[in-house]
Amino acid sequence: MKKTAGVYTNDKSHPQQDLVISGLVEKFTTIRPRHVSLRGYAGDSIKSKVTIIPVKKYPFKILDARAQKGENINIVLAEVKKSSGQAWELKVENLRKKTGRYYDTIILTTDSIVRPQLNVRVYGYLRERKSE
Repeated sequence: MKKTAGVYTNDKSHPQQDLVISGLVEKFTTIRPRHVSLRGYAGDSIKSKVTIIPVKKYPFKILDARAQKGENINIVLAEVKKSSGQAWELKVENLRKKTGRYYDTIILTTDSIVRPQLNVRVYGYLRERKSE
């Protein structure tokens, strides 16, 4: 990974310098989908599922899953076996009854010293069903 940032100084001969930061970024886990979108009509059952698969180089277990706010969603975490090895399935269900948008974050606590916490963002959007 390589990123460049412009740095402004009070040096008249070099008022702006480009600062380049680069480094190796290794993948720790696969999270599919990366965020949860709960969209639909208010009152309908709206659910989604997220799969979390550790990379073999960095094995971990998920110790706990909780919603940061928790008022609009219910979550259930289950360990599953995949052909690639151990994985987790996170089921997310909308609890909100009224129309509008909401946002929450699911915090996954792991036993890894590399990444003791993983976050999954949740976006909700409930519309009113139009009557005919």
